[in-house]
Amino acid sequence: MHPDDIVPDSERRGLIGALPAAARPYASLIRLDRPIGVWLLFWPGAWAIGLAGMGGGISSATGWALIAWFALGAFAMRSAGCVYNDIVDKDLDAQVERTRLRPLASKRVSLKGAWTLLVSMSLIGLVVLLQLRPLAQLIALGSLALVAAYPFMKRITWWPQAWLGLVFSWAALVGWAAIKGDLDMPGLLLYAGAIAWVIGYDTAYALQDREDDALVGVKSSARRLGRHARTGIAICYLVAVALWATAFWCLRPQWLALIPLIPMALHLAGQVIWLKPDDGASALATFRSNRFAGLLMFLACLVVGTSL
Repeated sequence: MHPDDIVPDSERRGLIGALPAAARPYASLIRLDRPIGVWLLFWPGAWAIGLAGMGGGISSATGWALIAWFALGAFAMRSAGCVYNDIVDKDLDAQVERTRLRPLASKRVSLKGAWTLLVSMSLIGLVVLLQLRPLAQLIALGSLALVAAYPFMKRITWWPQAWLGLVFSWAALVGWAAIKGDLDMPGLLLYAGAIAWVIGYDTAYALQDREDDALVGVKSSARRLGRHARTGIAICYLVAVALWATAFWCLRPQWLALIPLIPMALHLAGQVIWLKPDDGASALATFRSNRFAGLLMFLACLVVGTSL
């Protein structure tokens, strides 16, 4: 096979295409051209900081600085997670049309090179970790076991999306502890709502791969729900909004405090309405729209947080 036959189009154009040829497979390995995962990992931590401290717990400058650290941490840890996931799934990825050209699956990056990149990104994450309070550090370290187990969940359970929810929402716990120095009910409710949100949007994402997943024996919530996938996603989003509303109410028991959640609730409802479960492009668009959903939720948290 000619080398050009195993290089995806994304490495010939855009941000990755502008890099030196030797660096492109490594940039693909950390999904440099697809920052949606960084945003989705980042938002729950930003929500927690906005809701817990931007109003009075800390100075505004400190809050925004902490958000910046969380953004760097989200980039580093999402990159490390992508590399680790590809190391574990390199043989499966080679059998799935959408993933067969990933750098490890197509053997354009060696295992040694992948592990080196994984360690490098983890060291950046360590720098971010050292900026946090001791309790927040311990909570952040507690996520490592969940992260390590995640790539295997699709082989074990029909609900790997629920495990991903635990992982991708973890920054909410870290952010809350970084501000408050403890974990109380509003922070836990914020985290629980984020888990439901992640299950919803990742089920939409998994709709793209139902046929390939069935062929290689990979489990997912999209396969388990079948023709009820849209209903399942709607229930997840409804649970998420209810938990977030309860978190807001715990902090400010007034109906006025729930108004900032309305744009987020309407956006999630729109996702469900416009989703076409049998259309891969629609599923991907629904998934990607959660980057904007995360912003809407951050603004809601900021409004409530600054009014305390």
